Amino acid sequence: MTHPKSPAILPPLDEHASALDRQLSFIVEIDRLKGVLRQNSLADGSRRENSAEHSWHVALLALILAEYAAAPIDVGHAVRMLLIHDLVEIDAGDTFAYDAQGISTQRQREQAACERIFGLLPPAQAQDFRTLWEEFDAGETPEARYALAVDRLMPMIHNALTEGSAWRANGVVASQVRHRAESITRGAPELGALANRLIAASVKAGILPEA
Repeated sequence: MTHPKSPAILPPLDEHASALDRQLSFIVEIDRLKGVLRQNSLADGSRRENSAEHSWHVALLALILAEYAAAPIDVGHAVRMLLIHDLVEIDAGDTFAYDAQGISTQRQREQAACERIFGLLPPAQAQDFRTLWEEFDAGETPEARYALAVDRLMPMIHNALTEGSAWRANGVVASQVRHRAESITRGAPELGALANRLIAASVKAGILPEA
């Protein structure tokens, strides 16, 4: 997918490009995230959500549910990670959580995307965004663990509301979803308990096979 580019609006990003020119090019580029479809449906089941919608939704979850983080956190820092970490999907695509083949190449694809997309920004800002992306990916800080928790909780909520639409379409079983819930518990124990209640209810309702 490409954008029509007017030279008057988006000048070439050469050594003469200003910081604002670079930031404008980045802003136009990240519009493409709206075209990256995910496996999960919207809560009303009307269509699949895109990655930009997902990023917006989980960033709000992080604000709303911050009191449940496993440790004291800078919620603004967690929100920044959540708004940035999916931008690599512009190049790498959305890798479905239960796609073993896709996961095997995910890191390589996303690292290349990180370098290209954030590289559009002025150098200091590009490094800041890369650092945030890498912090989320490493999952070692309290903010990163909490951000991962809400990022993984949202698809479970969507599936519970849409009769397991993505789970059923991809042959996902309860043990796989429970395994994903473990990282939710690490980042936010009460949210992990919620995730496991959703899983149990989904199994009971017949929308998530036990095996």
